[in-house]
Amino acid sequence: MDTESTYSEYSHYSSHSRKAQRQGSRDRHKSPRSKDGSRSEKSVTIQAPPIDALLGNDSRAEEGQDDNWGETTTAITGTSEHSVSQEDLAGLSKDLEDSVGLDYKRYLVFTVAAILGLLVFLTPIAFILLPQILWRSELEPCGTACEGLFISVAFKLLILLIGTWALFFRQPKADLPRVFVFRILTLVLIFLLMFSYWLFYGVRILESKDLNYHGIVQFAVSLVDALLFVHYLAIIVLELRQLQPMFTVKVLRSTDGESRYYSLGHLSIQRAALVILENYYRDFAVYNPMLLTASKARAAKHMAGLKVYSVDGPGTNAAGQSRAMIAAAAHCRDSSHNELYYEEADYERRVRKRRARLVVAVEEAFTHIKHMKTEEQQKAPGEVMDAREAAQAIFPSMARVLQKYLRTTRQQPYHTMESILQHLAFCITHNMTPKAFLERYLTPGPTLQYDKDRWFSKHWTLISEEAVTRGLRDGVVFVLKCLDFSLVINVKKIPFIKLSEEFLDPKFHKFAFRLQSETSV
Repeated sequence: MDTESTYSEYSHYSSHSRKAQRQGSRDRHKSPRSKDGSRSEKSVTIQAPPIDALLGNDSRAEEGQDDNWGETTTAITGTSEHSVSQEDLAGLSKDLEDSVGLDYKRYLVFTVAAILGLLVFLTPIAFILLPQILWRSELEPCGTACEGLFISVAFKLLILLIGTWALFFRQPKADLPRVFVFRILTLVLIFLLMFSYWLFYGVRILESKDLNYHGIVQFAVSLVDALLFVHYLAIIVLELRQLQPMFTVKVLRSTDGESRYYSLGHLSIQRAALVILENYYRDFAVYNPMLLTASKARAAKHMAGLKVYSVDGPGTNAAGQSRAMIAAAAHCRDSSHNELYYEEADYERRVRKRRARLVVAVEEAFTHIKHMKTEEQQKAPGEVMDAREAAQAIFPSMARVLQKYLRTTRQQPYHTMESILQHLAFCITHNMTPKAFLERYLTPGPTLQYDKDRWFSKHWTLISEEAVTRGLRDGVVFVLKCLDFSLVINVKKIPFIKLSEEFLDPKFHKFAFRLQSETSV
């Protein structure tokens, strides 16, 4: 019974949506061109000849046609649901090329790094084993100091293995448009180091068949030490260099003007964009395009209320009409601020009213939960409800009020009935208060709070006048663009601060209080 009442609150909305879908499907069957005509994309499709041409009623059409008219005739029409335009094909091929290029670049860099890392760990072992395999009988005996170097090489390789895994083989957080320059330089440095050691080993040890095995082992130990120093250099360049704040960036969302400030270190433009996006999903409120429809509707209403009448007849030029329209709009703008003021005041009043009703309804529902808990303590273990059943039992008492509040604040696309029930069950399980339950709905949360389907921003495009591999500097501006909005980033360098010291003599803090006979205390 409770379950039926839970879903009955939203049943009329689902019926309206089904009616709207059936009406939309009938409209599509009646006039498919009306929907497609709004699209700017055009496609080339082959159409059959008209009936009149087949019957031979139009002699002029017969004169203009050739014998192969059915194979050569094309017509430009609106894009239908079952056709693909040339622009779609071009964009699809470009997206496929970009995705294939990014995947190829990423896997190529990973493959080269893996091969180079395998070569790094096998080279010291090969330096030690090759003399034992090729000319073992001629080698000088390895003493105690030489055997102790084996332990040193083993533990150094283990430390290098753990450090390399922690620094280089991490799960990537994003697909960047360009490679990381410092990481490539580190790989090049490792390659040059390995090439130099192999060249020296091949010329001075393999060709001459050096008999000093202790010196060969020390040569392998020196290689491991050099690799450890390269790893230390990579930590400084890749991780520690960017920790010191050097720049302040302002991130501005283009649609609603929400902005944040962040401090960044020495980073390239693409890596700075990645850091900004990570902070965006955490700090910025979720993008709600429905909040922007009010101003657009107000402007459209003003322009729709303007009419231009031609006194001189239909021969009046369009320039005069446009000037008259602009003048009338400027005249109406003088009184539009009053309308905006009263609209905002009325909206705030309605929000406060809906909020008060919602708070009271939720508090009553949670009070009912407390009574249910006291009653369930006296029941048998099999008759006790879980958190999900309790949430379904009390949800109908607050569903309508919550739905009206979400509709007033234009948050209904971000909260489904299932998500509300899950959140309510979560609050009941952890014994939360009504304020803790309402925190998600009274104030819009960050983007990460909602499902990924509600983010409106999954794929980003970095737009910059400079190369994205270049470092940040003062005055750089770049844009992160997604489907519905964009983030404009302005970089400012933190100014150099000069502090001076001024000595204050402790004697200046002392004073004397002299009382006179005439002084009244």
